Amino acid sequence: QVQLVESGGGLVQPGGSLRLSCRASGFTFSRYRVTWYRQAPGKERELVASISVTGGKNYADFVKGRFTISRDNADNTGYLQMNSLKPEDTAVYYCRAQLLTLVSYDYWGQGTQVTVSS
Repeated sequence: QVQLVESGGGLVQPGGSLRLSCRASGFTFSRYRVTWYRQAPGKERELVASISVTGGKNYADFVKGRFTISRDNADNTGYLQMNSLKPEDTAVYYCRAQLLTLVSYDYWGQGTQVTVSS
């Protein structure tokens, strides 16, 4: 059974940190690109960061220098380290895993809530 399960969200004060995890099962995680998205109330889902199968990383401008994406293929887990959090980072964060070949596969997690507030 294919699953992507996010965890690590919660309530944090401005300037604080959280580390989100995205644990995969039921497929060969190391072959999949991992992307984190977020969606705030009333807004469209937006890309936050992605990491390729070879470890190449891309970030949205609004998180550069604050967030770090990583992966542990041995543990079938992707991570998003979030530092210097701001109230505008409040959103549901989603993990996505994509196999980008002739036959593509695309999996999403259920999301984890991150709330930045004093």
